[in-house]
Amino acid sequence: MMYVASCPLRIALFGGSTDNPYFVEKYGRGSVINFTSNLKTYIALHQDKLGFNREGRKYIVNYSRTEEVSTIDEIQNEIVRNPLKHFDCPPLSITMKSDAYSQGSGLASSSAYTIALIKAITMFNGSRPLTNVEICELSYELELKSNKYAGYQDPYGCGIGGFKRMEFERGGVTKFSFLSQDLFDHFDMHLIFTGVTRNAEDVCRDVTDNLDKIKPLLKIADDAYDIIVQRDYDKMLYLIREGWEQKKKISSVITANQVIKDMDKAIEENDTVLAHRLCGAGNGGFFLTFSKKNTLKLPFHCVKVDIEPNGVTGRIL
Repeated sequence: MMYVASCPLRIALFGGSTDNPYFVEKYGRGSVINFTSNLKTYIALHQDKLGFNREGRKYIVNYSRTEEVSTIDEIQNEIVRNPLKHFDCPPLSITMKSDAYSQGSGLASSSAYTIALIKAITMFNGSRPLTNVEICELSYELELKSNKYAGYQDPYGCGIGGFKRMEFERGGVTKFSFLSQDLFDHFDMHLIFTGVTRNAEDVCRDVTDNLDKIKPLLKIADDAYDIIVQRDYDKMLYLIREGWEQKKKISSVITANQVIKDMDKAIEENDTVLAHRLCGAGNGGFFLTFSKKNTLKLPFHCVKVDIEPNGVTGRIL
């Protein structure tokens, strides 16, 4: 049997960096607004009956490269290694695919892959099914093994579907508030790949050294929540722009690459773009743009994105 799981990539609109565990620990609270997109990661998990897994006792991992190893500890891909080790899995074949560039995307692809893999493993094990929240909790625990600066929002932002506000207190996520999806009827949203990838841990480490500069983003996120509830989308666009300008002030690393600076300027000066921001920690990945329906004109390759109401899902083939 083949165990297939998918998890959407999340797109953050407000409050990014306030989910940093060091910020939450210091100031007691964080808040982000994000949505799960129709771009997804996919995991296919299989154990053969007479082949590399059962007879050869090999773990086969396929992503941008192929790994064939005899033990879990030999797997170089941390996204795969950590969940397999947690569940003490027997030799398996695992294939990873994504609808978007994964490495350094700013769309929390590492979290989405981890969540999808946990879902696939629990189906394979036939053990008690984990709720989506439990899967997200475990995903965050495993991600901390690789990145101690990992924010709270990535696993929950991917694994729990819809347009939502997430609030954090010391110890993790405390509250989800789901928002009207009317926003997606008013505007087109597009992603623009910068062609630049970065190590999120490096950016998050630098941001962690500037926690006091993150505080204005929390106020913007709180204001944005009220405005979105009131469906005052003109003010919301203003806050998107304000949040991006404030984000750039946190650390010079966020826009350190000249390509990012040049694209940011070109998008800012384009009349068809109502608001934009760089996704994720910064210094690479994707720009997100807002525009009126069917009006965007930019000299870059743009991909329209929409909301995906569901979080992680799985099925057995």
